[in-house]
Order: sequence, then structure tokens, then C-alpha cells
Amino acid sequence: MMLFFVGILEMVIVTVWTKTVATTQVLASGVITVVNIFIWYYVLQTVVDNIHNWQLVALYALGCALGTALTTWFYGEREKSAAATKTAN
Repeated sequence: MMLFFVGILEMVIVTVWTKTVATTQVLASGVITVVNIFIWYYVLQTVVDNIHNWQLVALYALGCALGTALTTWFYGEREKSAAATKTAN
């Protein structure tokens, strides 16, 4: 079950990383990359140690999907709010 939550966290980090790279935030994207590598190391070690447990990988994949969806939704809502505020002014 831990990999489910790690999957969510990892995809939140990857989505934020994508946003920082797209907006040329060099230092932030570098720091996020380092954090992501350590998360990926944990994931890889856990999967290799449980190589025959496909359910573990399925939980991780579901967590990744949820993390990406939630973070993408958050950024979309934030952009809509910013656009509405800009239009109102």
C-alpha cells in the first residue's frame, strides 16, 4: 500500500517538475529532479525486492495515475481562477 502513496507523491513531483521546466525555473527543476531520483530509487528497490508481486506494481501505477490527475486538475483550476481574476479586473 505504501507504493500507492509513493506513486501519488512521485507524480505530484513530476508534474511540478514539468511546470518548473516549462517556465525555465532552473534551480527549482534541479532540486525537484534530485528528490525524484531518490523516490525512484526507493520504488525500484521495492519492486525488485518484490519482483513477483504484480499487485504491488498495479497499486503503484494507480497511485501514479491519481497523482498526475490530481496535480493536473489543480493546475487547471488555478489557471482558470487566475484567468477569471484577470478578466474581472
